[in-house]
Amino acid sequence: MKALSKIAAGVSPSATLAVSALAKKMKAEGKDVIGFGAGEPDFATPDRISYAGVRAICDGKTRYTPAAGMIELRQAICDRVKADYGLEYEPTQAVVASGAKHMVYIALAALVDPGDEVIVPAPYWVSYYEMVRLFGGVPVVVNVSEEQGFQLTPEQLEHAITDKTKAIILNNPSNPTGAVYPKEALKAVADVCVKHDLYIISDEIYDKLVYDGVPFTSVAALSDEIKAHTILINGVSKTYAMTGWRLGYAVGPAPLIREMIKIHQFAIMCAPTTSQLAAVEALRSCDEEIEAMRDEYDMRGKYLVGELNRIGLECFQPQGAFYVFPSIRRTGLSSEEFCERLLREERVAVIPGSAFGGWGEGHIRISYCYSLQHLKIAVRKIEKFLKKLEREKHENGQG
Repeated sequence: MKALSKIAAGVSPSATLAVSALAKKMKAEGKDVIGFGAGEPDFATPDRISYAGVRAICDGKTRYTPAAGMIELRQAICDRVKADYGLEYEPTQAVVASGAKHMVYIALAALVDPGDEVIVPAPYWVSYYEMVRLFGGVPVVVNVSEEQGFQLTPEQLEHAITDKTKAIILNNPSNPTGAVYPKEALKAVADVCVKHDLYIISDEIYDKLVYDGVPFTSVAALSDEIKAHTILINGVSKTYAMTGWRLGYAVGPAPLIREMIKIHQFAIMCAPTTSQLAAVEALRSCDEEIEAMRDEYDMRGKYLVGELNRIGLECFQPQGAFYVFPSIRRTGLSSEEFCERLLREERVAVIPGSAFGGWGEGHIRISYCYSLQHLKIAVRKIEKFLKKLEREKHENGQG
């Protein structure tokens, strides 16, 4: 048989999905594994959202919708971004797809030609790098350190831009670090993008999950010029505990959205109709449920950071999302070695920092989308593992 696609062969599997799949496999084999790999809320979808989906099924609202999404949902999206960030969009400037991940994919499909460069600050969400490569683009990784708050500087961005640069992907709040850009820092980066006529793909899926009064700024709200260069991507998976409903959306400049819709209609007919109707309910009426979930995540995150620092893993305090990204450099192990041994020896599954590119190495990502009870068990097991590593060092004359 003829060879398969070289592009497909060159794509690396998602490390987060791989770890989650391995943890589930071990559980199915009867092994007592605690998995902290997936960024999936442990809360049930709020009742009023679920009921909206059930009503849609019972009322027979299960047929195709327009490829761009139901007009009712696109209007609800426009209403939401106006209420939250003062941004004015028409429903024709919105498109709905099967998750924010799918939305990023479609945005890149509409923007990237072979050889185009896309700047990706690292640590980055695992999918960005491979998505750029799927379209023949060149991901240009720019490392950002914990010392700079895991935030790209305008100087770093200027240095990375060439005549081939087409766009930048910003993830704010960040997966995996939990960093949130202050307004001034975000504007400085966005102004450089406008100066060089770059598109900004702004993945804001965690925009409602920020803590300690840290303000979140949507990059498109910074100026009309910045808005004209921005594709704002969001969805309902994280904020509303709707991961399996698969519903994401984007708003942006009308010419780009038209191209995205054109590509989208050949990829899938439309996002699931029942999920679209449930998303209308989510966007219009679930602020109280969001606040309750956010408070719980905040409590868990503070507990986890405090405990990880106590047992010797230096940990950045996340300002948003629901991940911690502690350093494991003191152990002398690579992040992959650390995670493999932790899973094999203590049955705790976390994600190696190397999966997130650049300076992600030397870290691990732990999701706190799990109960406090599970987090306490994980901390005890990680502490036990660290003590074992210390004994090994001492026995080998390295301590």
